[in-house]
Amino acid sequence: MAITVVPYSDDWPVRFERLAETLRAALRSVPDAVVEHVGSTSVPGLAAKPVLDVDVIVPGEDVPAAVAALEAVGYVHRGDLGVAGREAFRAPDDDPARHVYVCTRGTLNVRNHLAVREVLRRRADLREEYGAVKLALAANPRMDMPAYLEGKTAVLQKVLAAAAGDFTQDELRQIRRLNGSDA
Repeated sequence: MAITVVPYSDDWPVRFERLAETLRAALRSVPDAVVEHVGSTSVPGLAAKPVLDVDVIVPGEDVPAAVAALEAVGYVHRGDLGVAGREAFRAPDDDPARHVYVCTRGTLNVRNHLAVREVLRRRADLREEYGAVKLALAANPRMDMPAYLEGKTAVLQKVLAAAAGDFTQDELRQIRRLNGSDA
């Protein structure tokens, strides 16, 4: 399966806002839910796979209600897929292409997503390096997802180093393991 990475599109935040409105409406019974655009499509100027990543962030006690609210509008709950504090969903359609997760507020996974987004938004040097690495990896027609993830590890470590004050050393090790590297 080829990996597709494209230059940044000004359409991504527009598509996210439309999707977020729909998700917020579905989650109206979960008053503390926050819908966040994360991942590469949330960073202006960054090349990305053309798939929106969305974290629906809720207090732990609201996870079941958020899961039920998304299921009620056609999302298929897939479980945590091995990431504690994060519940994955298959979208009811492909418009827009997206990954949607219900995440427990304050967990390492959420803090990681938000910190990486913020570092890449403010650091043009890291944003450009990360984009170039992703484009180079995707240019290999034999690239698969595990190799793609591993290939991004070195630059993601630089991004995490820029956000290091937000994480303990143990948390940084956990993030490296989640990103496919035991380094």
